[in-house]
Amino acid sequence: MKVLVACEFSGAVREAFRAQGHDAWSCDLLPAEDDSPHHIQGDVLNVLDQEWDLMIAHPPCTYLTVSGARWLYHPDDKHLPVSMRRPHPKHPDRLRLKQEALDFVQALMDAPIPHIAIENPVSMISSGIRPADQKFQPYHFGHLERKSTCLWLKNLPLLKHTSDLEDETMALPPAIRDRIHLMPPSEDRWKMRSVTFQGIADAMANQWGGLGWL
Repeated sequence: MKVLVACEFSGAVREAFRAQGHDAWSCDLLPAEDDSPHHIQGDVLNVLDQEWDLMIAHPPCTYLTVSGARWLYHPDDKHLPVSMRRPHPKHPDRLRLKQEALDFVQALMDAPIPHIAIENPVSMISSGIRPADQKFQPYHFGHLERKSTCLWLKNLPLLKHTSDLEDETMALPPAIRDRIHLMPPSEDRWKMRSVTFQGIADAMANQWGGLGWL
């Protein structure tokens, strides 16, 4: 298959599909961290019409996360209807940036590609566009960590869990199981938090890499 991995600079999903023999390419505004020649640096919206069979997209979640909703409106306006609330004084552009992020996700969903998966944390995609089709954790795919992840799917089956490590994960200290959430502020924290867990990447390649289930 010809596979596009949108908004990926790490190459984790791209290489999982290439290991299965697929013509997989990643695309991101950033260069590929692994210097792969199978990476397109640029705006993914410009390559959506290149006859891909499958797209897995990881749109930036900065302005989409539910946890960031507290920065949308003035904290003194909580008692007012949303339509009457003022922008947050410290983040006056947050509403516009949220809408631009949702428009980007909608453009990915509307791409002329027969099979599409949009991956994001629990986010405002569910309220702004449509509910997610699936929600899972890294411990469902072999990683002793927590990070709620959602999928919005087009012509794809739900991703089957490859492990059940919930009990083992929950028995770990929060500093280990919640490592992603507890990362201290840094310039590259967003990059470290956005990389797809290898177990999830492998499951996508193994389960979606062939279209025999159609």
